[in-house]
Amino acid sequence: MSGGDAPTLILDAAGMKVAIIASLWHDTVMEALVAGAVAACDRAGATHEVIRVPGAFELPLGCQRVARLRKVDALVALGVVIRGGTPHFEYVCQAATAGLLRVGLDESIPIGFGLLTVENEQQALDRAGLAGSSEDKGAEAAEAAISMALAQRVSESPVGFR
Repeated sequence: MSGGDAPTLILDAAGMKVAIIASLWHDTVMEALVAGAVAACDRAGATHEVIRVPGAFELPLGCQRVARLRKVDALVALGVVIRGGTPHFEYVCQAATAGLLRVGLDESIPIGFGLLTVENEQQALDRAGLAGSSEDKGAEAAEAAISMALAQRVSESPVGFR
């Protein structure tokens, strides 16, 4: 949900490893989203690595490969799709969203959803976590992924929820 009403999460993710999968399109926005995700990981005490994929459509496969090949507790998927004059926007957004959901469920790994699907570049800049931005979707996506990974750890422990 947009609007700057995100919860404030205080997370202790010491010992946790997070992979940030980020697309290459829209440099300014992407660098800010990645910086926000990295800062959120650092605040929570999680180690992290950044892996780049060409675009938003490639985010699901990038996440799947990392989930299968690396020992990580959570993934953060970051990208930007700006509406244009063709149906391409809908196809890419729908495919990336469905793909990320499938990877998370199939691999049983939390994925922070940081794919901006916006009407114009200004909306992306407003959500990127830049100075003057109203939101930091990179940080929010990382915090969501870490939060779910922490909940998953609790539910898998002998004294966790059943």
